[in-house]
Order: sequence, then structure tokens, then C-alpha cells
Amino acid sequence: MDRRSFIKKAGVAGAGVAASTVLAAPAIAQSNPKFTWRCSSGFPKALDTIYGAAEVFAQAVAEATDGNFEIQVFGAGEIVGALEGADAVRDGTIEMAHTASYYFFGKDPSWAFGTGVPFGLNQRMTNAWLYEGGGLDLLNEFYAANNMICYPAGNTGAQMGGWFRKEINTVADLQGLKFRIGGFGGRIISELGVVPQNIPGGDIYAALERGTIDGAEFVGPYDDAKLGFNKVAPYCYYPGWWEGGVTLMNMINLDKWNELPNNYKGIVKSASALANSVMMARYDTLNPAALKQLVSEGTQLRPYSREILEACFDAATKVYGQISAENPQFKKLHDSYMGYRGDGYLWFQLSEYSFDTFMMLQQRGGKL
Repeated sequence: MDRRSFIKKAGVAGAGVAASTVLAAPAIAQSNPKFTWRCSSGFPKALDTIYGAAEVFAQAVAEATDGNFEIQVFGAGEIVGALEGADAVRDGTIEMAHTASYYFFGKDPSWAFGTGVPFGLNQRMTNAWLYEGGGLDLLNEFYAANNMICYPAGNTGAQMGGWFRKEINTVADLQGLKFRIGGFGGRIISELGVVPQNIPGGDIYAALERGTIDGAEFVGPYDDAKLGFNKVAPYCYYPGWWEGGVTLMNMINLDKWNELPNNYKGIVKSASALANSVMMARYDTLNPAALKQLVSEGTQLRPYSREILEACFDAATKVYGQISAENPQFKKLHDSYMGYRGDGYLWFQLSEYSFDTFMMLQQRGGKL
């Protein structure tokens, strides 16, 4: 090939490359169309952990789409009330909400499984059931009937068992107690004489301070300290048996979801999983220091007695049976969830529990 022929052919090839480059830009642009959604959190902005998970999600979506998919996050009460997210998403008032599914337990007990039920799964088991045990598919069958699709987007881990003005030592001490508790836990503990109160997180302190409630549970040391519960209720109990691994859900209006291109759907799923991981990591980092601070300021830590835990466990088992007998959807979710619980604890008692117990003994012996 002579020089003139080579340059001519190279020029044609170069023009082809340039043309393909020019043509590629519109294709990329078309794959990232503009969307702007509003996401209402079920929590106040002051709680940078639990509210912050929605921000982690929104930022990840924006970064993956070069800013073309913008999700604006609003705190509880800014555009939708803390306990109104599901209705707003179902009706299309907002595109999505980041909240606890069990807040809507009153509509149908089946809602509870999206967040967690008393004496259920811990955080690790919850993820296993949702992602690999068929749990999320079953839940989305239920959510679809409410015009939404949901993805896990945060977890608190096992929570604390609440703040009280007085010590709670026996089942008799629970009689007539006005206790702020969300979701299914209120239904269970009412079997033991407690009067459950469903109060948004931002309103708990005022209710405790005024004495309109005798105690309250929310999340754990870091969030609870920020809300000041220790200033009005000195006794903090553990564990939060009704919240062994609390999942927060991204609830998305189904019509809006179906408008998204497939790559955006994939981004939403991945960003939700990132928020699910980051939120748990933040709690595990922040809670130890917050617990030390609370104790140094006079908080009295108390374990629930075995009597109380056993009574609550038996009450939960009884209630699950009653609801399953009359609600096929609840039974379907319950059987899958509790079926995994049996296998999960069979494994965890050999792995996590035995290892953790040994390490805790080393800590108590002053070796850590």
C-alpha cells in the first residue's frame, strides 16, 4: 500500500470513528433521561442516621445518573406526616417514601413484616430472608396491591427496649403502663396490660416530659440521646424484643416505578442496598460512644427480666396464630419469615453467638 492510499483509507476510518463518537453522545443522553422525585422520610432531619439513609440513597442515584435522576428528600412533616407515607405513595401524592413499613400495621398486620416483628429476625437474618430467602418477592406481592414496590434501604440492628420513669421488674409492673411503641410490638405488649401509644419520633420527648406517657421506645443510644429521652426517663431497658433487626423500606409508587428505564430501576435497587449497608454501619459506629455517654450522665441500664421476656414471647406466638387463622396474606408471610427464623438461629448459635460470647468474656476479663 502506497503512502497516499494509506492516508486516504486512514482518513475514511478516522472519519468513521469520529462519526461514531458524535453519534454516541445522544445515545448516552437518551439512556439518562431527566427525572425529579420527592421522597418523604418517616423521621426528622435531626436524626442523621435514620433520616440520613435516605440522603445516602438519593446521592448514590444522582451520582450514577450524572445528576439526571434527582430525588429530593424531605423530613417527616415537611410535605407528608411521619405516619402518612404509605398512603401518600399509594395515591401518587409523592413518588416515594423512606419509612418503616410496620407503621401501617393498623391497615393490615402483613405490613409489619417489611420492617420486622416481635421475636423475629436479627439484622443479618433479615437481609438473608429478604434478599435470598424469597422474603422481598413475597412482600412485593403484598405491596403491589397497594400500588407500590419496595426495597430495603436501612437497618438499625437490634434496638433498645425503651425508657421508663420507674423500674419495670415484673409482668405486674406493665399493667396500665402508657408506652410509646410502634408497629406490631404494641399489639403484643397490650396482651400484658400495656396501653400502647403510636407517637411520631419527633413528638416523643414532649409526651414524656408532660407525663402523658410513662415510657417510650424509639431506636437506640445515639438517636435516643439526640432526642433527650434520658433527661425525662432515667431507666433504659434492653433488649428491644419487638425490634431485633428493623428494616427501613424505600416505598415507591408503582406507576412512577414503571415509568423508569431499566437502567434507572437497577440504580434504585443498588442505591437502596447501599443505604441498607451504610445505615447499619453508622449505628454500629455511633451507638457504643453514645451508650457510654448516657451512662456517664446517669442513665440506669436494666435488662428485661426473664419473666417479662417469656410472657411477651408467649403472647407473640399466640397472636401470630390468631391472625394467621383469619388473614391468609399474613400467614403466607409469617410462615416464610418464621420458617427462616428456625434455620437462622440454628446456624447463628454455632457461629456468631459462640464467637461473640467468647469475645465478650474476654472484654469482661479486661483483655479487650
